[in-house]
Amino acid sequence: MNSLYKKLQESAILARVFPFLIFVTLTSTQGILGPESHFWIYLLKTLLGVWMIWIIWPLVGEMRWAFSTEAIGGGILVFIVWISLDNFQYPKLTPSDDAWNLNKHFKQDSVLFWLFATTRIIGSTLIVPLLEEVFYRSFLYRYILTKNWLFTPYNLFDIRPFIITSIIFGLTHSHWLAGVICGMIYQAIVLKTNRLGDAITAHAITNCLLGFWVITQQNWHLW
Repeated sequence: MNSLYKKLQESAILARVFPFLIFVTLTSTQGILGPESHFWIYLLKTLLGVWMIWIIWPLVGEMRWAFSTEAIGGGILVFIVWISLDNFQYPKLTPSDDAWNLNKHFKQDSVLFWLFATTRIIGSTLIVPLLEEVFYRSFLYRYILTKNWLFTPYNLFDIRPFIITSIIFGLTHSHWLAGVICGMIYQAIVLKTNRLGDAITAHAITNCLLGFWVITQQNWHLW
């Protein structure tokens, strides 16, 4: 652990990229050990995400929550965009499925049902926004923008990193069109506020609202 911390401490890039890559790698393994492994691997990667955030917290100064009108409004707007585009027919990167349909595997009043539902909402609300926003909006956007990325302010707009970062963000989601648009909105929040924290909060609000929407409306394919 000391060796890992030292490597992360010595490399600003590694500190912002490594936790994200670990998280994405685990995401790609969900379901490979059977249908219920979706839930158990998500639980594992959420716990691992907590540990990774604890490790890099002192090293990544911009990874701090911030609250503003832009953060709250942007988070709600992205949620509306996401569920609205669900009714718009366009080719998805992967077929829509209900792999996260907890009703298929657990009784709704069971401990496991609510354990995994709660884990999914907590993970997507408190863990995912921190890791993804640090990677996309702090590292990737500024890295494409300039070699001196670490010391570059967040409010410098350039169309090239704006488009590239948003597209890459979108392509990591099955609902890629919604992902691209939402990536643009989160990036716009960073540019407007000149800090990362508002986008982290907006992302958290979006995912929290989406989580409750999925459960209450039984729209499991949105997970």
